[in-house]
Amino acid sequence: MKVLMDYVNDNTFKVKNESKNELLIDMCDPDKKNHLSPMELLLSAVTSCAAVEIVSMIKKRKRNFQNILAETHGVRVDDSPRYFTSIDIKYIIYSKDLTESEADRYISLSLEKYCSVGATINDKTKINHSFNIIR
Repeated sequence: MKVLMDYVNDNTFKVKNESKNELLIDMCDPDKKNHLSPMELLLSAVTSCAAVEIVSMIKKRKRNFQNILAETHGVRVDDSPRYFTSIDIKYIIYSKDLTESEADRYISLSLEKYCSVGATINDKTKINHSFNIIR
C-alpha cells in the first residue's frame, strides 16, 4: 500500500493512492477550513473501517440490515503531539431483528479484532463505543 503526497500550500496537501483517487487535506483554522484534517481522517478511518466489519457480520448472520450511521468524538491532549486519549464512537444501526447483544458483540469485535485502523492505534488511546438500534 502506498500514497503519494503533494504540497498545495502551507496548510493544504493533496494525497493520491495507487488507484489514482485523490483527496485534499488541510490544517487550516476553522473559518478557512475546506477539507478534513489528518486527525479528522483518523476518526473517519476508524469509524468506517469498523463499520465495514459490523455490516459484514450483520449480513453473515442473516439479520435485517438497512443502514448504519455513526458519530465519532475524539479527545486530544493539549500538548504536542496532541494525540487522541479517547475516541468515542456511537453507531446507529437500522435493523428490524438485530438484538442488542448482537450489536454490542459485532461492534466490539470490529473495533478490537477486525478493524486494521483500530489495531494500529496505540495503547495511549482508549476506543469506546455505544449504539442505538432503530427498528
